Amino acid sequence: MNFKYLLNTIATTPLLPILYYQGKKIRANTPRLPEAKGIKGEIIKDSKQTLRLITIGDSSMAGVGVDSHKEGFVGTLAKELASHYSSNISWKVYAKSGFTALKVKDRLIPNIQEDGLNLIVVGVGGNDAFKLTSPKKWINNVKMLIADLRVKFKHQPIVFINMPPVKEIPAFTSLIKYTMGNQLDFYSNELVSLVKNMDGVFYCSSKIMYNDYKKRYNLDAHSSEFFSDGDKFHASKLAYQIWGKDIFNFIIENNDIKNRMI
Repeated sequence: MNFKYLLNTIATTPLLPILYYQGKKIRANTPRLPEAKGIKGEIIKDSKQTLRLITIGDSSMAGVGVDSHKEGFVGTLAKELASHYSSNISWKVYAKSGFTALKVKDRLIPNIQEDGLNLIVVGVGGNDAFKLTSPKKWINNVKMLIADLRVKFKHQPIVFINMPPVKEIPAFTSLIKYTMGNQLDFYSNELVSLVKNMDGVFYCSSKIMYNDYKKRYNLDAHSSEFFSDGDKFHASKLAYQIWGKDIFNFIIENNDIKNRMI
């Protein structure tokens, strides 16, 4: 039993009607943006070697808020890998806005046709948090997701990206930030414990904080530039590109991931 989660549930249960009202109001006032275009691509580096990458997940991987995947998370990650390895990169996205970890497992993974992959990147958690899926149920769904991937890909590194930055989203009320942020923290703790005992599965557990990004990447950018169209909800091209670079750095700083990729 996760007692911190139990205490959090006891504290927030009386607030559920307020959370529901606030969430409904935000949803009504937030523009619905399409998923990014161009779910596959390649980078040619005049190399005999081609690294193959897929990304899997929910709206963060679906690129909601950016016009094309080429200029979003996966495109940035692919460019960084191509430059680092002086290698061609072939990439494809399997993602759907609104999908939970279980839906990703059931409805996306069966569609993966690629073989000979070098890297699998997964982004899930946000939609489960908004559905208040318990950490125990969520991590069990993630375990099944990993198991299904391992049926198709025996040894390739599987990298889970950071939990979405709920507490950084201006459109959210303090109550939503607190409740959903705590929920994602519980998920993160479960995933940290899980990957410790799994071969070839990794998790970038650092929290996304845009002020930290600005310092680390020496960005002269206002915080509003991390959100598309000024809607204060969806990630912008800048946010996706810095996120992609950050995951690239996580990958190349981990020798186990690098050794499995090549």
